[in-house]
This record gives sequence, C-alpha cells and structure tokens, in this order.
Amino acid sequence: MKNISKEYTIKAPVEEVWKALTRAEYIEEWSGAAAIMDGRPLTRFTLWNGDIYGMNIKSMQNQLLIQEWAEASWLMSTRVTFTLKDLGNKETSLTLLHEGVPDEKYNSINKGWDMYYLGAIKDFLESKSR
Repeated sequence: MKNISKEYTIKAPVEEVWKALTRAEYIEEWSGAAAIMDGRPLTRFTLWNGDIYGMNIKSMQNQLLIQEWAEASWLMSTRVTFTLKDLGNKETSLTLLHEGVPDEKYNSINKGWDMYYLGAIKDFLESKSR
C-alpha cells in the first residue's frame, strides 16, 4: 500500500472549494457524472455514477474532510483527507492525503487526482471566478 499527497492553490474562496468537495450539484458539474454527496459526518456518498463510494468520517466545514473511499475492484477501502486553508485574497490551499492506495493502482490513481478530481475542481472554480 502507498500514500498519495498533493497540494493545490485554487483561486477561489474557501467556501467555494468546500462546496466543490461536498455538494452533489457542484461535483456533478465539475466531474460530468452523477454524484450523491453530503458534507456531514457519517453520511455515505457515491461519485462517478457509483464507481467510487464511501463514507464521510469527519467533517469540519471549510477546513477538513476525511473520507473512507472504495472502488468495486479494491479488496479494502482507503482513506482520503482533504485539508483546506483560506489564504486570503480569495485563494485556498487544498491539500490531499490518500492513504492505503493499492500498489497496482498507484500510478492511475495518482494521475487521476490531477486530471479528474483536484485539477477538475481547480479548473471549474477558477473559470467561475473569471
């Protein structure tokens, strides 16, 4: 098992970044796929039409979201932690820690965070603020 760590600076207020992580309508807009999501702790979610699913473990609005993540082909779930920090001037630092990534999936998941998740959120929010 491996861990993935990433940090993005997004030119958008922390409240908007939080919505992009926790509101289904935002997620569907930036991902282009059906999502069920609620930012509250101990709620279940699905992303990409159910391909990714899990539960919110801990949630502190505009600050921290810890989730259990799984995919049907994985033998066990993984843990994803998003940490947000308001940088002022309508900029947000978004840090990701994805723990317990299966070795054979590491490369594709690592690229996927940039191409389809964090990169998509950044593009979506920054294009909205123009």
